[in-house]
Amino acid sequence: MIFLALPDYDVLPAPLWLVTLLHVLTLTLHFAAMGCLFGGMLALFAARLPGGLENPNARKLVKLFPTLMAATVTLGVAPLLFAQLVYGKVLYSAAIVSGWFWLGVPLAAMLAYACLYAAAFTKRGPARVRVWLLLALAGLVFVSVTYSSVFSLAERPEAQKTHYAGDTSGMVWLPDVGAWIFRWLHMLTGALTVGGFFLGVLGRKDEAAWSKGKLLFTLGTGAAFVTGMIYLLTLGDVLAPFMRSAGIYSLTVGILAAVVAVPLYLMRKLVGAGVALGLGVMGMVHARHVVRDVRLEGHFDAKAIGVDPQWAVFALFAVCLVIALGAVAWMLRIFFKADAEQAA
Repeated sequence: MIFLALPDYDVLPAPLWLVTLLHVLTLTLHFAAMGCLFGGMLALFAARLPGGLENPNARKLVKLFPTLMAATVTLGVAPLLFAQLVYGKVLYSAAIVSGWFWLGVPLAAMLAYACLYAAAFTKRGPARVRVWLLLALAGLVFVSVTYSSVFSLAERPEAQKTHYAGDTSGMVWLPDVGAWIFRWLHMLTGALTVGGFFLGVLGRKDEAAWSKGKLLFTLGTGAAFVTGMIYLLTLGDVLAPFMRSAGIYSLTVGILAAVVAVPLYLMRKLVGAGVALGLGVMGMVHARHVVRDVRLEGHFDAKAIGVDPQWAVFALFAVCLVIALGAVAWMLRIFFKADAEQAA
C-alpha cells in the first residue's frame, strides 16, 4: 500500500514579512471598498439629499452599490486567507466558539448582495428602494459585528477555553462587549468617513451633495479619531507594550495622514485627499495587526513558524489580484463613463 505524505501545515509558504505586507495591503483595499459600500449607505441615509432617494446622486450611488459589494467581497477574501495562514489556530478555534454566527456571515452577505441588486433595479419607487437598502444594511451590520467579536476572541485563547467549556452550542459572541464594541465603532465611523468622501466625490458637481459629503467626511474623521482613542485606552495591559512596538509609528502615521486628508478634501484636492486617506487606513490596519501580536504574546508567536517558500503560488496570487483590481477598475470606469454621457 502506498501512503501519500500530507502537506505540512505548520510552515508558511513565504516569509512572514511578505505575508504580513500582503495582509495589510489587501485588508486596506478591502476597507476602502467596504467604506464606499457600507459607509456610502450610511452617508446616503444621513445626508438627506434634496429629493431623497430620487436625487440623481442618490440614484447613482444606489446603482453602484452592487458593484461595490462585488469589490468588497473580492478584496475581502485575500486578507482573510492571509490571516488564517498565520493565525489559523487561534482564529479557527474562535470561529468554532461562535460557529453559527460565523457560518451566518456568507448567508448574510449573499442576502445583502441580493437586496442591493433589488434596490438598484426595482421600479416600485423610493419607498421600496429604502426597504431593500435597510435590509442590505442589516446584513452588513451582522457581518461586521460578527467579525469584530470573533477576531477579538481570537486574540484571547484563554477566553476561548472558558467560553467553549461553558457553552459548546456555537452560539457565543464574545460576552465581554467592551473588548470589541469600540473596535467595531471605530470601523463604523471609519466607514462613514470613507462613505462621506465617496459621496462628495460622486456628487462634486452638485453643491448639495458636495456639502453633505464634505460634512460627513469631516464629522466621520473626528468620530473615528474619538472611537479609536477610546479603543486604544481599552487595551489595558496591552497598551504599554503596544506603545513600545512598531505599531505606535503606524498609528501616528495613520492619524497624521487622516488629519492631512481633511484640508485637502475641503480644498477639493481630491486625489491628494484620497491618497492621504488611504495611507491613514493602512496605518490603522497595521497598528491593529500589531495589537493582535502583542495580545497573543505568550500564547502564540507568529515568528516561530517555519518557512517553506512556494513562490509559484504567490506569483499566481499576484496575477489574480491584479486581474481582480483591473476588473473592478473597469466596472467603475464603465459606470462613470455612462454617467458622464447621460449627464451630457
